[in-house]
Amino acid sequence: MEVDINYWAVLLAGLSSMVVGAVWYLPGVFGKAWAKMAKVDVKKKMSAAESTLLFGSTFVASLVTAYVLSHVTYLSHYFFSGNYLHNALWTAFWLWLGFTAARFLVHDAFEGRRKKLTLLNVSHEFVTIMVMGLIIGLMGM
Repeated sequence: MEVDINYWAVLLAGLSSMVVGAVWYLPGVFGKAWAKMAKVDVKKKMSAAESTLLFGSTFVASLVTAYVLSHVTYLSHYFFSGNYLHNALWTAFWLWLGFTAARFLVHDAFEGRRKKLTLLNVSHEFVTIMVMGLIIGLMGM
């Protein structure tokens, strides 16, 4: 079986992750609360190399996530048939629940993180993966 991947959809889904993160962590949205709970000094200046590494690795990770989501969506659609968008969104939800939310809950519990911080981070990942699923589902194979 050959899996058809829409690489434009993967690229846009990867970029969407950066957009969702940029909006999510704005000071007027959740940025101030997140920084306080995560004990992140947002006023600390990063060098150009640090910034490039941080955002570059984030983008690569986003592309990997989008690629895997696209791949599993194709398999889901092949198995269930029906509407590609519907399959993409359900696939995104189940992958988020099983591989993101569940893992966050375990790690954050053992690290003693505040439940509000865990909820904030898991919610961010939910929005991110669902937007990716929406893009992949709308663009199809």
